[in-house]
Formats: sequence, C-alpha cells, structure tokens
Amino acid sequence: MRHNKKFNHLGRQAGHRKALLSNMASSLILHKRIETTVAKAKALKQFVEPLVTKSKEDTTHSRRIVFSYLKQKEAVTELFRTIAPKIAERPGGYTRILKTGFRLGDAADMCIIEFVDFNAAYTLGITPAATEAKPKTRRSRGKKAAGEAQNAAVAENGAETVEKAPAKKPAAKKTAAPKATAAKKTAAPKVAKKTNVGKKM
Repeated sequence: MRHNKKFNHLGRQAGHRKALLSNMASSLILHKRIETTVAKAKALKQFVEPLVTKSKEDTTHSRRIVFSYLKQKEAVTELFRTIAPKIAERPGGYTRILKTGFRLGDAADMCIIEFVDFNAAYTLGITPAATEAKPKTRRSRGKKAAGEAQNAAVAENGAETVEKAPAKKPAAKKTAAPKATAAKKTAAPKVAKKTNVGKKM
C-alpha cells in the first residue's frame, strides 16, 4: 500500500525524473518562462523554488549545491547573477503557473510556468494604451508651446507683420497663375502632336 505518499512520480524512474526536472529548471532559469503540462509544472515548482532561495546567499557552497541539482554552469550563473538580485526582497513564491488549455493530441492540461518578477505586464502594471498616451501628451504640449511662440512674435512685430502678409499672398497668386497658363500651353501642343501622328497613320 502507498498510503500518504503524495509524491508525483510523473510516470518515470528516479534517474529519468531527476534529469527531467533538472533540464526543465535550467530552461526556466535561462528563458524565464516555459510551456509544459500542469503536472510537470507543479513538480518543477517544488524543485526550483528551494534553489532560488539558496541563490540569495552567493557563496561557493550554495553555488555548488545548486550546481549539483541543475548540472549546467550557464543556468547557475544566470540564477546567481540575474535572478537572485531581483528576487532578494521576495520571501517565497518566485514562480507562477498560468493555465493555457488542453493539448490537441492527448488533451493534457497545459500551462506556462514563469518567474513572477520577470513578467513586465504583471510587475509594472502598465498597459500598452498607457505607454502610447505619453507621446501624445508631449506632442500636444509641443504644439501649444509653438503656438504661444508665434503669438508672442506677432505681438512684438505688431502691424509690420500684418502688412507684409497681405503683400505676399497676391504675389503668390500672380506667380501661380502664369505657371498654370504655361502648363496649359505646353500641354496643348503635346495633345496636337499625338492627334497628328494618329491622322498620318
């Protein structure tokens, strides 16, 4: 009988199970989130969180203990250099499990397991709309400042700027009119040439 033995063997022998959890823990440490089944994620949570607690004390002894579980130097380095400083103030609960539905092939219950402090959407509480709103307010302030500067310039120059402005507008109209007529003149012969060519043929 196996009364009171709640340990999940994950359908594997001890050596296979340890290798599985070691590889999954290393992947989680290096990538900060992985997708797996809920059963494996719960087993991984129990496996990796004591190692994260051990990483808060950066000594040779604690590094060797963590390495005996993970078996990867890169994962140990990432855990002690990147993850440990960020979770230093957290008393526990370093990972979270987010269920994502069922796998298509065998309907296994799937989830994402990730480090709590490495998900910006949860930790900062900033939505994409809020980040887009900041540049809009800055642009509107810039337009207001530019408008105020123009009003100040008009006030300083007084009537001189007002007199100069109407003189420029008719000149622009006069120059625009000859260009239009010139364009019409040049366009008319081109049409005539095309029609002449057509008549000859």
